Amino acid sequence: MTIPSIEGLLRDLAPQVLAALLRRYGGTQFDICEDAVQDAMLAAHQQWPVDGLPADPLAWLITTARRRLIDQIRSETSRRERENRQVALAHPLADAISTQADDSVRLLLLCCHPALTTPAQIALTLRAVAGLTTAQIAHAYLVPESTVAQRITRAKARIRESGSNFPDPASVSDRLDPVLAVIYVMFSEGHTVAAGEELNDVRLTDEAIRLTRLLHASLPDNREVAGMLALLLLTDARRPARTSPTGMLIPLDEQDRSHWNRDLIAEGVAILEQTLPGATPAGPYALQAAIAAVHDEATTAASTDWPQILLLYRLLERQTDNPVVTLNAAVAEAMVSGPLAGLTAVERLVQSGRQVDPQRVAAVRAHLLERAGRTVDAIDEYRNAAKGTRSIPERDYQMRRAQHLRDDDVPSSV
Repeated sequence: MTIPSIEGLLRDLAPQVLAALLRRYGGTQFDICEDAVQDAMLAAHQQWPVDGLPADPLAWLITTARRRLIDQIRSETSRRERENRQVALAHPLADAISTQADDSVRLLLLCCHPALTTPAQIALTLRAVAGLTTAQIAHAYLVPESTVAQRITRAKARIRESGSNFPDPASVSDRLDPVLAVIYVMFSEGHTVAAGEELNDVRLTDEAIRLTRLLHASLPDNREVAGMLALLLLTDARRPARTSPTGMLIPLDEQDRSHWNRDLIAEGVAILEQTLPGATPAGPYALQAAIAAVHDEATTAASTDWPQILLLYRLLERQTDNPVVTLNAAVAEAMVSGPLAGLTAVERLVQSGRQVDPQRVAAVRAHLLERAGRTVDAIDEYRNAAKGTRSIPERDYQMRRAQHLRDDDVPSSV
């Protein structure tokens, strides 16, 4: 197995190893368990390329992390505490592998500890379960990296001080809102990576879908869990057409829809059809799934039912104060009433003072200005959008659009 393949495997297994240790030794040991997992990952990174992949990589990592954990306890506690903990640690982890699916949910629940604020819950889960860096989390929430680092550190300390044990999976309903928020951010970051050469991080999107499937299996009658699963499936179905063979970003209206995953679309639509009917209004995730379904069921970009999408965005705006929703609604309004109407909606959002990513605003403005025929202004906004992103595929797309408009705007020689 190559080094990149080993690194990918370690990234996938790290949350399972951490969850196994926490399940056995309790959530109050979060810091030392995480340190032990990191030591095990380093040992694997050094040994596996030389010695070869073990027959059971997960069991190898759990055993190694457990040994590191024992070493830490021996070096950090008094003789009496050390003896007491060694008795507890003597129990084998034979059941860790068989319960790894439950461990994923358990780790989610621990990170969404009720003693933590919602931002801290999300930051800790994205770090521990998904393996996101502080930079990726900061980008997702439009806050400085130092703020995210402080949230994670304080969250660990708060869990340790609370003295709570690892939560029972049955308590998932009590912590459902932050759990779904975490999964949503995890998928979003994987769907459009904040920085680097790749547009997608399939590991994150696949993990988000896997976790949502586990939640849906545990709570089959919960409409928002079902809506979340439908949303992720319907969105991920378009991934094969979002980039060219060379990795260039392809916008939705230019994608080859024959490359969309029709099996995922059919599954997502089926879940949605069972989710939307009900006495109470659909929640935000179900509404977003409905929007995704309208896009996915359109055979061409021109046949997209934009009035229905705009209506769904209006319903969504009533349920959430997310400025990204308002920005997307502005695009839908432009498709229904013309680009000037969309630009007006964008300006209302900017003037409202709500926090919104300037790069997103610039990208939407550029698109609408181009449609309105304001070429010079569109070029400026495309360049602003390119400067504001650390994603190379997004940056290259914005620069290509600006160059295309500039070339078209140059009069031919006589």
